[in-house]
Amino acid sequence: MPKYNKPRKTWQYSNEFKVKAVMLSLIEGIQVKEVAKTLDIHPFMLSRW
Repeated sequence: MPKYNKPRKTWQYSNEFKVKAVMLSLIEGIQVKEVAKTLDIHPFMLSRW
């Protein structure tokens, strides 16, 4: 099994960013994947928030 020399970078988002992202995804007529793409995050991440 390969040994990783550099650990993965994990992004930490502020609660304010998360709240805004969720509010955008709740707007009628806008899909979660569109919001996620605009914010450059994975749709699954947005659904977890």
